[in-house]
Amino acid sequence: MFDIVSKRTLAPNITEMRVNAPRVAASARPGQFVIVRVGEEGERIPLTICDYNPEEGTVTIVTQAVGRSSAKINSLEPGDSFTDFAGPLGRPSDLLELSDEELRSRCILFVAGGVGTAPVYPQAKWLHEHGVKCDVIIGARTKELFTYVDEMRRVADVHLCTDDGTEGFHGNVTALMRHLIDDEGRRFDHCVVIGPMIMMKFAAMETARYGIPTMVSLNALMVDGTGMCGACRVSVGGETKFTCVEGPEFDGHKVDFDEAMRRQNMYRNNPKTLREVEDSKCECHGK
Repeated sequence: MFDIVSKRTLAPNITEMRVNAPRVAASARPGQFVIVRVGEEGERIPLTICDYNPEEGTVTIVTQAVGRSSAKINSLEPGDSFTDFAGPLGRPSDLLELSDEELRSRCILFVAGGVGTAPVYPQAKWLHEHGVKCDVIIGARTKELFTYVDEMRRVADVHLCTDDGTEGFHGNVTALMRHLIDDEGRRFDHCVVIGPMIMMKFAAMETARYGIPTMVSLNALMVDGTGMCGACRVSVGGETKFTCVEGPEFDGHKVDFDEAMRRQNMYRNNPKTLREVEDSKCECHGK
């Protein structure tokens, strides 16, 4: 069992938890994820590692309640436990493959939307620990939905934007990106985008226009986290990739986002209530 050490609410329906998982904490790297499960019959949920502390033996995860399983995770309290907390899984960020000298020669931009801010944080923090400065754009519909802003400001140069103009730049992340480059004369030669699929698509289109190499994280496609179910298949440069074992980060200029969004929406039109699930179990047992 993996005990929850602490819990806090970051925004409506978005919860951060620090979990006691020493072996995962000792091996985790920015860009990787874990598979968690609550209860013996619980659903396997992939969650990006948002922070890790090998000395304390803790791993930090952030969960947005969008369905029954994620809501169940968010209902847990300190002292409760996860039945499974498997990881670290997936490939670390490609930035970790570069030397400190190569990293310092680059102007790195992160673009985060929604809960995508949390998985951006460990990468920005890792760069900061290696003496590398970076810029981070954080976008949200309104200021109440921002997460990890204070943490990010301690490790990066942060630029906020909101769709409704309640805080920071009035506009979306792509508009703010254009403003930084065209109006402020900023130069970026590497970009990492994490957030809603549609946001990543248009952000990647924008960086392609500027000729900025871009990585995107497709963790939202993952289901079992081992490549067995095939739900996370995605076309990258005309080749089929499995997000959970070959990603979750891929070249954003080669990802077929339209296919990825169709795959992401495959199961949304046929939800099952808890009662329907229980009834189906009874019917099967009665045959």
